[in-house]
Amino acid sequence: MKIIRLKPGKERSLQRRHPWVFDGAVARGGGDAGETVRVESAEGQFLAWGAYSPNSRIRVRAWSFDEAQRIDAAFFRHTLARAIALRARMGIDSNGQRLVHGESDGLPGLIVDRYGDTLVAQFTACGVERWKAVIADALMELTGCPRLYERSDTSSRKLEGLPEVTGWLRGSGDTSFELQEHGWRLGLDIAHGHKTGYYLDQRDSRLALYRYTKRLGFAQVLNCFSYTGGFGVAALAGGAGHVTSIDSSGPALEQARSNLLLNGLDPSQASFMDADVNTSLRRFVAEGRSFDAIVLDPPKFAPTAAHAERASRAYKDLNRQAFKLLTPGGVLLTFSCSGGIGVELFHKIVASAGLDAGVDGAILQRLGGACDHPMTISFPEGEYLKGLVVMRKP
Repeated sequence: MKIIRLKPGKERSLQRRHPWVFDGAVARGGGDAGETVRVESAEGQFLAWGAYSPNSRIRVRAWSFDEAQRIDAAFFRHTLARAIALRARMGIDSNGQRLVHGESDGLPGLIVDRYGDTLVAQFTACGVERWKAVIADALMELTGCPRLYERSDTSSRKLEGLPEVTGWLRGSGDTSFELQEHGWRLGLDIAHGHKTGYYLDQRDSRLALYRYTKRLGFAQVLNCFSYTGGFGVAALAGGAGHVTSIDSSGPALEQARSNLLLNGLDPSQASFMDADVNTSLRRFVAEGRSFDAIVLDPPKFAPTAAHAERASRAYKDLNRQAFKLLTPGGVLLTFSCSGGIGVELFHKIVASAGLDAGVDGAILQRLGGACDHPMTISFPEGEYLKGLVVMRKP
């Protein structure tokens, strides 16, 4: 067994069960890509078993903090079974669920979502890549699903020195599906859609918009970075008068139109703009337009804390323009999925945007990832998605 010896004082994060060891903490030792290594303190004390990644700044991702634990096929089957059992207890109102959420489920670098009888997996780190066949076999056995599609096409693979890989790992067939959640029907494609096909993490936030619409009766809703229109369906199902959706993807907007029809909603109550959101918001402000509810769900601006400063400016500008467009008594649902932007910083960004726009807002609710995207107390980075529901005070 190869040993990674840490520099003095660098053992504290592992002792707190944080699963990452950065390259700057390593005094000596190494291994092959994905190889299981023993991590020790500068004094030789056992700290963790982990997967070694020679190219990444995250040099080791911990599998276990138990010295007696063997990292083998039985370990992966047990850890997967525990993650799947947790979701079974949640009573999720959807046929689309996240079954494995990386570090939060003890499997760093692995994402597994289920759409009906089909699994979609992302292997984003060397450790899970090395155990891919074992993991795939265990998933098929534990879920009874006949098909498993791989979407290992994330930017994090490059940081690990791994090529992008997509395609069927087990089984084959059509990649188009119909997601069902909260009684709504949403079409998606696991081969070409964002992430594993859809933003399952926003399931609860879509329901929140539906409920606010039912309660407050929004006449005009603006859905920015709308993708395939899940928030638009929620708003119209809640009784909104009209939803304007903006996205830079024509195919996504076409799916958004289809999703309205799937749910028996009136397409005349919706308009779709294949356009840049920033430019559109500024034009709306210049035209004196206003909206009763606005959804801001932009892509990831800051994957790490190193990008936080520039990302903060981008988030602030978006939110400032949105506040200017919001009617008194209107509601803004604003999100950040950037791991480099923490909850407190995001709050400050939104508050500063409101101040610059001359708007006073009341925070009605804080939003985050759905319950099948859990956080753990030892891994705060798992709270990548954060959101605020802000009402503009009259």
